[in-house]
Amino acid sequence: MIPLYIIPARGGSKGIPRKNIKLLGGKPLIAYTIDEARKSPQGYILLSTDDKEIADVARSEGLAVNYMRPAELASDTAGSREVIIDAMDWATKQGIDYDCVVLLQPTSPMRTAEDIERCLSLYGEGVDMVVSVVESDANPYFNLFEEDSAGFLHVSKGDGQYVRRQDAPRVYEYNGAVYVIRPDALRKYPMARLPRKVPYLMPRSRSIDLDTEMDWLIAEKLIQK
Repeated sequence: MIPLYIIPARGGSKGIPRKNIKLLGGKPLIAYTIDEARKSPQGYILLSTDDKEIADVARSEGLAVNYMRPAELASDTAGSREVIIDAMDWATKQGIDYDCVVLLQPTSPMRTAEDIERCLSLYGEGVDMVVSVVESDANPYFNLFEEDSAGFLHVSKGDGQYVRRQDAPRVYEYNGAVYVIRPDALRKYPMARLPRKVPYLMPRSRSIDLDTEMDWLIAEKLIQK
């Protein structure tokens, strides 16, 4: 299996300005993902950015940057699927061989090469995507509620008979760390509608996804430890 590792890093982040190259624990955020991609099963590492400064920082980390993301795919409304397909098309035109796409978002600095390798080990015939997940604190069978037409709350799923969280079905949320995707399936379906998805469970300590300044403060504390 030959992975195409895609690291998406646009320049216009809003929640944490310039977060992809902001120093976390003394090194640029994007460096954590580059380092773990290098330790993973051999493949081609492709940075997808529209930003020259991000590209230069990646180069300073020793990563060759030969592709720049088109401006129309650099807005905050551009979808991950379109970004990935454009990078796939570029790789194909360059004669780069790959069997699967591994999306590694820089906002998951605690993800390890072992996490990536384990996701790859779950990928195979009959699987459209392996996705890293964390067990969710919020559970639609237990502590998530919806309003009915009269304005009263009722549990989102089930009959509301669970009195202990431990008895409710386990539910998961994507943690944003690793996506191993079948290329032809991605061309056929939006990511949310890929029919055959397999989870890879990660601990909460490695599942932080940097979106807000509070997330960043938590990551700084984790890095210090």
